[in-house]
Amino acid sequence: MKAGMILRYENVLFDLDGTLTDSKEGIINSILYALDKFGITEKRPNELESFIGPPLRESFMKRYHLSNDDADRAVLVYREYFSDKGLYQNRVYSGIPELLQYLGHNLVRLFVATSKPTMFATRILEHFQLDTCFDGIIGSNPDNSRTDKTDVIAHVVSKYRLNPSRSVMIGDRKHDLIGARNNSMACIGVTWGYGSVDEIESQQPDAIVNTVDMLGEIFAGWGEGFKRLKVEG
Repeated sequence: MKAGMILRYENVLFDLDGTLTDSKEGIINSILYALDKFGITEKRPNELESFIGPPLRESFMKRYHLSNDDADRAVLVYREYFSDKGLYQNRVYSGIPELLQYLGHNLVRLFVATSKPTMFATRILEHFQLDTCFDGIIGSNPDNSRTDKTDVIAHVVSKYRLNPSRSVMIGDRKHDLIGARNNSMACIGVTWGYGSVDEIESQQPDAIVNTVDMLGEIFAGWGEGFKRLKVEG
């Protein structure tokens, strides 16, 4: 995608984990806490990045062959640690606050669309003082429903009456890009998160960007304004 092609979009949806924040430490610690309660030893914790992005319940079932009921319990135990400590073991990617401020100044409506429960997503964004940047923060429900990214994005579209043809989804995993396509929405893949370049390329997004600065420049002719905001901020 060439610079300036995004100008026609008026709604920008962001994934949370791996797109706005680097949440790996808190998520992996929460997974290990849950596994310990089930007497499971994970010998390759570095591989648990695969949990970041997809619905958590499905990841527990796929990697550890848990039953439906055990997967539900694993999610509940995971949340014990995550709600107390894990959600704060997190950091905002450099340049994201400036980018959000910049887009807001240019009258773009901003939303978060995440498979993480809405209550946790909201607390994280409040902790980093980013919640006021967004017109809406939408995630999954506490009962593990609406975890699929297609459903999350569809709920954002319905609740806020968005025109999908004037909207774009930004995320680091294939689930973000598939969800956007399933809702007739453009999508941008970012490579600084937890999805591989191959994973992102396989979905043929409208654009692939490697840095937050590159993402800001896509919304050009605003690119120079974004750089100026970073310097002045």
